[in-house]
Amino acid sequence: MFYQVACRIGFHPWEDLAEHPPFATKLAELLDREESGLTPPFGRALDVGTGSGVWGVWLARRGWDVTAIDVVEPALRRARERAERADVAMRIMRADVTSLSERDVGDGFRLVLDTGTFHGIDRAERAAMGRAVSAVASPDATVLLGVFAPGRRGPLPRGATRDEVEAAFAGWKVTDVEVADTDPDALARKLKFDEHWYRLRRE
Repeated sequence: MFYQVACRIGFHPWEDLAEHPPFATKLAELLDREESGLTPPFGRALDVGTGSGVWGVWLARRGWDVTAIDVVEPALRRARERAERADVAMRIMRADVTSLSERDVGDGFRLVLDTGTFHGIDRAERAAMGRAVSAVASPDATVLLGVFAPGRRGPLPRGATRDEVEAAFAGWKVTDVEVADTDPDALARKLKFDEHWYRLRRE
């Protein structure tokens, strides 16, 4: 519900981070690692909770075959417009990551990127997300989750711990945890987002 309301009122700070160098630079570094030694195209990438497609377009420009999903139709319309303006080819569709299957998006995703969905859903939905990602990810896939530290922030995502990430993704291992934003803005500091990137690989 939060994401639907946020989209309607134009509140989407997770998209604005594309223009925030510390966050964007860190994500670029993480992707450089996944792409190291390879040449484009890098394979299939699933952009979970794509919103207006900021990060999906970013991945497509880097050389990934992107499928971008969301449950908020107005956001998806913006994503399609963004992809058209950027002149990139990517599949944009309405799908729920907590009930995803091969029938919806296919399989063989080498990269799953989530810049803000996991930490805003409840425990049962997180477990369902973990199962769904496992079903469509390739054996050598990497999952990158952008996750707030736990905290009370009113209607904003409540965050998650490393233990909660690992519990939701059975059969996966957290290999790295890195600070997502080394220079957060005033709002992020006030709300103590303390966001980290979790990198997961299959065990």
